[in-house]
Amino acid sequence: MKLKSLMLGAAAAAAATTAQAADLPVAPEPIDYVRVCDAYGSRFYYIPGTETCLRVGGRVRVEYKTTNFADNGSWGDRTANDITFRARGYVYLDSRTNTEFGLLRTYTSMYMTGDTGPSESFFLEAAYIQWGGITAGRTTSFFQFATGQAFIGVITRDWADTTTNLLAYTAAFGNGFSATVALEDSTFTESSAAIYAGQRWPDLVANLRVDQGWGSAQLSGAVYDVRPISASKSGSFGWAIGAGVVFNLPMLSSDSNIFFQAQYADGKLDYIGNAAGVADYDFVIGSGSSDTSSGYSLSAGIYHQATETIGLALDGSWSDIDGGGTINGATRWAIDGSVQYSPVSGFAVGVDMGYADTDYDGTATDVEDWRAGIRLQRTF
Repeated sequence: MKLKSLMLGAAAAAAATTAQAADLPVAPEPIDYVRVCDAYGSRFYYIPGTETCLRVGGRVRVEYKTTNFADNGSWGDRTANDITFRARGYVYLDSRTNTEFGLLRTYTSMYMTGDTGPSESFFLEAAYIQWGGITAGRTTSFFQFATGQAFIGVITRDWADTTTNLLAYTAAFGNGFSATVALEDSTFTESSAAIYAGQRWPDLVANLRVDQGWGSAQLSGAVYDVRPISASKSGSFGWAIGAGVVFNLPMLSSDSNIFFQAQYADGKLDYIGNAAGVADYDFVIGSGSSDTSSGYSLSAGIYHQATETIGLALDGSWSDIDGGGTINGATRWAIDGSVQYSPVSGFAVGVDMGYADTDYDGTATDVEDWRAGIRLQRTF
């Protein structure tokens, strides 16, 4: 009896000990809470477990545009769409880390597009690394400056507007002054109408720039290899130069501004926009010789924040191109204006209309172009 009582007591004690052990609280694993990073502006946060700050953003853009409804345009052509629809979604990723060697930044911008057709596409708009004064990757050319004020830009205006792969170094002198030297992928500035050989040298681009409270200004230049695919043609080096200025207009409103710019190019008309579509060069004149096209463009634009919710924009350009060899040159002027309404922050609705007139030398194929469009846009 005593033995049985002892065994029952031991069992009860063991059960109680086990229950108490099971009831002991377990220390929770540490949690990394998301921390706000205010060192680089709003909407940055620290990636948990790191000292890297990240900003995630995006945009959704929806457009409805007409084709050319001028007398000699494509409106009513049964093989063309008189009205086109577009839906486009953007993703932006901006990371920044302070290091002992300076700021290390990466930036990625991409968008996916669904067009009338139907047609779907993906485009890598930007993907670059910045470290100190170095910029490496895909971004806008350091040659270009102003690219328009209109909300949509249904009519193409003539100015440099190229996204390219590059390697650049920017030196900052203080007080808003800087200088940049860049090696840029030459294939991005080659005309699709021309037959180029493979890339031998990248485009060499440089600029001097100032950004201050009154606005900004830039002087830029480029030297590049114009190389035909035919071994019997010698090719040549071309060059381009551009200058532009933006003035803020606080007497109108805090966001109002006006810009003026001029650009000249010999050999690669992408550096002036070339909406007229004149081929970049002609190698017909004599074996071993190369004759390049050249031209200039003048452009200006103004944006006025008329009220807290209404924005007005108008810009235009004039270009004159001399065709190389047997290629006909052209003159072209274009104008585009828009009205946009922003009822809440980050959201805008706008209408846009533009006109262009292109006169080709020595031909009767002058072209008028009237277009209009509506856009809804949400940026976050």
